[in-house]
Amino acid sequence: MSFLDRVRGLFGRAEPPPLSVDDPALVVVAGSFDPAEAASSVLAAADWREGERAVLRHHLELPPDRAGEAAELIGQDGYELRGPVPGSGGSPRFHAVRAQVVTALECARERSRMASLAQRLGGDAPGWDVLQPRRGETDNIAGSDPT
Repeated sequence: MSFLDRVRGLFGRAEPPPLSVDDPALVVVAGSFDPAEAASSVLAAADWREGERAVLRHHLELPPDRAGEAAELIGQDGYELRGPVPGSGGSPRFHAVRAQVVTALECARERSRMASLAQRLGGDAPGWDVLQPRRGETDNIAGSDPT
């Protein structure tokens, strides 16, 4: 380890621990289904913990025959397509999920990208949400109820 690496270790920002999109302790801490609502406003009013890892989840309504294409496209950016999941009427609903440190700018940019993708594939992106582990969760003990 070089001197510079040791200095970075002492004074640098610690990398947040990894987070799984399947972590049973995840709960919704922010989100919006209003396209006119700014991500920065939503996050400012939410119980979201800035700087901590979270799961950014986009709700997508897609024609079933285009889901494979959507999965391939969003996979290039580290997203996983989940679903179909229970939704309200219309096209089947899918979730595009990715673990990351969420910022208002990143959230707004990704929401726009998902809306564009869904529209090109004949669908819609009605909303998004941010999930983080419940406050006070220190581990995932098997059998614990995440709700």
